[in-house]
Amino acid sequence: MKAALALGRAIALSAVSGTVKAKTVGNGSKNAATQLLRESMSWMDMYYDTEAGYLYNLDSKALLHDTRSSAWYAAGLLARNEGDDAEQAAKIVENIIVGQHKNVSSQWYGDYQIYPEEPTVGTSEYPPVIYNSWDPNWRGFVGTTFVLMLEEFSHLIPHDTQTRILESLHNATVGDTYRVGGVDDDNLYPSYSNPAIMRAFMSGWVGRRLNDSNMTISGEAYAKDIITLFDRADTLSEFNSGTYAGVSLYALTLWAKYLPQSSLMGQHGATMIGKTWEKLGQLYNANLKNVAGPWDRSYGYDMNRYLSILALQIWTLVGKDNAPINAKPWTMGHKDDFAISPLVAILAPFHNTLVSNDTLLALHTFPGTHTVSTSAFSPPWDTYPRNITAWLSQNLTIGAETFSEKVIGGPAKNPSSFNPAVVQWSRKDGSVGWLTLYAQVEELRAVASDSTLDLEYPKGNQTSTFTFLVGTNSRSGKRDVASWSDVEGIKVSVNGTVDMDYSVAFAGYVGGSGKTINDFEFWNFTYGMPEGSGKLPQISLSFELE
Repeated sequence: MKAALALGRAIALSAVSGTVKAKTVGNGSKNAATQLLRESMSWMDMYYDTEAGYLYNLDSKALLHDTRSSAWYAAGLLARNEGDDAEQAAKIVENIIVGQHKNVSSQWYGDYQIYPEEPTVGTSEYPPVIYNSWDPNWRGFVGTTFVLMLEEFSHLIPHDTQTRILESLHNATVGDTYRVGGVDDDNLYPSYSNPAIMRAFMSGWVGRRLNDSNMTISGEAYAKDIITLFDRADTLSEFNSGTYAGVSLYALTLWAKYLPQSSLMGQHGATMIGKTWEKLGQLYNANLKNVAGPWDRSYGYDMNRYLSILALQIWTLVGKDNAPINAKPWTMGHKDDFAISPLVAILAPFHNTLVSNDTLLALHTFPGTHTVSTSAFSPPWDTYPRNITAWLSQNLTIGAETFSEKVIGGPAKNPSSFNPAVVQWSRKDGSVGWLTLYAQVEELRAVASDSTLDLEYPKGNQTSTFTFLVGTNSRSGKRDVASWSDVEGIKVSVNGTVDMDYSVAFAGYVGGSGKTINDFEFWNFTYGMPEGSGKLPQISLSFELE
């Protein structure tokens, strides 16, 4: 009981002057942020190496350590503040700063090590590979965590450590200016929402704290470009991602909470959070506990089975039992992201006040059959804004986006995470069935409507194929799938210009003709075009629940 009260006090510390009590829906969300902090910290406690002052890698990589999750854990230690928590947090922070890249002539200057045991980035034996041997986004992830620590818990951090944190933040912010989209394999544009929002915040906050007007002005200018893109349709360019919408909402909360009204970020952060949640609420099906597609970047196909940062935020809003979270979150796919929970919990008392009652109700109870129509824009990848449609009913959702892009696989250039057309349905045992179009083209016309998904390749030809990844059946369903009739919980009718003779293959964890994607097994349904066909490739799928 004493520990629980301490946790409650720690969470309360994050509610600064002017913050009102978070809205809730029902009793399930009471003290939800405290519960999230407690559960995530108990899990990470098991990975903490006291001697090293780092978390072990959360995927248990032969007792290697991990920098980013250690930073998140340190913030949680300060929030919990029991025993020697504050002392251990300072130890972790000092270790991370020692490992920061400090060669001003390198592209990775001011970034943070992936793990402390790694060789020196840039040597012949360990060449620099962006997003592998070094990850430029970690400047933002670690840096914003340091800012949160200073803002919320400076009274627990030794003065000398605070000085070194500020120096580290300066270096990270300068290093982030080395990032130019399209240069040296870097992909940071204002449309890359989650790191872009963190970058603007870091520059604006650090510039003000260190009285560096150039840095402050740079942050404001970058924020203006992000806001302009958002205001076009009240959507993030990096649209509807269980993971990265969560990061963007986290970073926008930093805008709203820690920057003054004289800043564009301080002026617009709260509004952008509310409007982002408005779209998410419209796309959320509380019966399925999933946000309907399309998903620009996803690490799975059912939020009940992979851990998303957005689900952690939903946990704080409506309670764990009502969120797309397993009772044991660390058993879910992409479990590493559970480590960001302390940041979500610390910010929840402020962030949750910015979510409308309509959205809260939609996260708790599905409001009934409806459609959603919106758009998102990601220059320089999109030749025009992506047109998004979704149809949601009690137990069936369909979402799709029309696009014309310069790359295959969305702006992340990753067909494994870009899901331009998605169908989800409820099965008798309460589990979720799913289907997604595997991205193979630069241009797609896609429309979701009542029980129907229509797809066309405007630049396709007789060699084009439509490949659908279809989730495996539940434990009570058929183990082997040879046709649509074997797919559990749904009847699928197909027509169009495609050849109606389709192939079915299995991609499994330990076998099959293909490999899993994002740890999900699936059946691959592929349609080709009739030989010699001169028609545009078109396919229409109609769905009926069993």
